[in-house]
Amino acid sequence: MTEAEYTSDIDGTRRFVLAGLAASIALIAVPVRADDELVAQAIAETFGDAPRQDGRITMLLPPLAESGNTVPIQISVESPMSETDRVKRVVILATRNPRALVATMEFGPGAPRAQFSTNMRLSGTQDVITIAEMSDGSLWQAQSRVLVTVGACDTLQIRY
Repeated sequence: MTEAEYTSDIDGTRRFVLAGLAASIALIAVPVRADDELVAQAIAETFGDAPRQDGRITMLLPPLAESGNTVPIQISVESPMSETDRVKRVVILATRNPRALVATMEFGPGAPRAQFSTNMRLSGTQDVITIAEMSDGSLWQAQSRVLVTVGACDTLQIRY
């Protein structure tokens, strides 16, 4: 193999590698986060355009979370939980997660109280919105901001 053929072969391989790297970078998915419009769309798809009122919901979650991987949340809704006045479902939304809808909890007619706790992942600092739908169709809302030091998605990138 002459020196010219060897150099031409290396240039061809280098171009092939650079083209492959460029294609790989183009295929890496950029995380998409919800915005106010997507959150409003998720609420409209879930509840329609019914008006929401503030109150009746107590939402406990830390104002500061060091890691977004597991943020505890505790929710209770004021309701007698009778046949005529009870909570049908509670929906949790996060305004900057890749998907706005975090969880939906449904309460059957035999549920003694509308209260639960769970953990959720947050991709960064954002507002958490909880909406409770009552048996009469009324909607109640609570909202709280959580400051997340390291978002859940950021932690995964560091780990892997």
